[in-house]
Amino acid sequence: MTDFSGFYKLTVQERMKLIKENAGLNDDETRILQESGALKLEIADKMVENVIGAVHLPLGLGMNFVINGKSIVVPMAVEEASVIAAASRAAKQALPEGFIAEADEPVMIGQIQTIGVKDTKKAVSELENSKKRILEYASEFMKPHERYGCGVQELEIKQFKTSRGNMIVVDIHVAVGDAQGANMVNTTMEGVAPVIESITKGKTRLRIVSNLATKRLARAKAIWKKEIIGQETIDGVLDAYEFAKADVYRCATHNKGIMNGLDAVVMATGNDWRSVEAGAHSYAATKATTSKDRYQPLTHYELNKNGDLVGSIELPLALGIVGPAVTTSPTAKIVLKILGVKSSKELAMVAACVGLANNFAALSALSTVGIQQGHMKLHARSIAVYAGARGEEAEEVAEILAKEKNFNIDYAKEVIQKIRKIQQVRK
Repeated sequence: MTDFSGFYKLTVQERMKLIKENAGLNDDETRILQESGALKLEIADKMVENVIGAVHLPLGLGMNFVINGKSIVVPMAVEEASVIAAASRAAKQALPEGFIAEADEPVMIGQIQTIGVKDTKKAVSELENSKKRILEYASEFMKPHERYGCGVQELEIKQFKTSRGNMIVVDIHVAVGDAQGANMVNTTMEGVAPVIESITKGKTRLRIVSNLATKRLARAKAIWKKEIIGQETIDGVLDAYEFAKADVYRCATHNKGIMNGLDAVVMATGNDWRSVEAGAHSYAATKATTSKDRYQPLTHYELNKNGDLVGSIELPLALGIVGPAVTTSPTAKIVLKILGVKSSKELAMVAACVGLANNFAALSALSTVGIQQGHMKLHARSIAVYAGARGEEAEEVAEILAKEKNFNIDYAKEVIQKIRKIQQVRK
């Protein structure tokens, strides 16, 4: 990572040159990044409906990440200032060991809802006796994907009593390889539905993947040493963590701080951030240990025997490195090349580490100097541009705003006018 020392001080073109050399990007890939990953309208028109254009997000690099002993540069797509800087700082503070991460095998859960069954007990018994037959039938729909290590694995049967009557739900676990997996799971569930109907004598309604991917968890851990971050930061993070455990209103923002960085990785790689968000927050709700608990932090903090701070994270991450979205996105394939990940499991590990890093960074700032000091200093550039600053002028305006600790738009406009008058006088 020494090659990237002082990366933030370089110009955009200097950064591009450096990442091109380190990631082995070709001229065409470099051009795509230089064009802000411009998505051609003819391609966008085939991706979604009623296309009139495309929206861009800044793509930056998270630095200092060492994951399972390997140095990794992490592309992050996000519009919020300080997210990338915070992740990079937290990762640097965890060096030299960095992060230890792991991920489950990529297995998704597909669900088939059945209603209108006259004899529920009999239907459930018939389903139990027909598990092998159902799985064999489901396997037919997964045959095109078997060469990639995909396939159906097991089947669970659940019963519910609702205001509209009894309901039977069949959950089928499907290994999806390096794909996100929703499309292949949905196709399989719809294909199997007629068999479920023939067995239960009922009617199937929903036949779809679950975004609570509890069979596909990712975990990460890091140690922030006392001699590096200081006792005040350790105490502050632990107090902030206890606040999140105790109060659901704080916990929502605590987990949002995780998603700041994690979503940025998901979006940069062309993955479905809505499913990741849904799965993460649903999983946080399942972590309750008592009747009073509802929604809990996705991270955990404690002290080790040396008094260092140990942070960890666990959450479901259904991410893919293959599939239509990744293939279609002009930048997603380049991002994966920069990351150097070879499987969906590796990508999930990276995302989990970034989520943990951003959470630690947020808690350490919130509990000590406050979140606005660093955030607004970086946000000042956005304010300067919004106020009308151009080119290098924006940096000069941002420095003045940060120094004066005045981030008002009208004040930024006044600063711009003063700078321009001085420049005119000099000419």
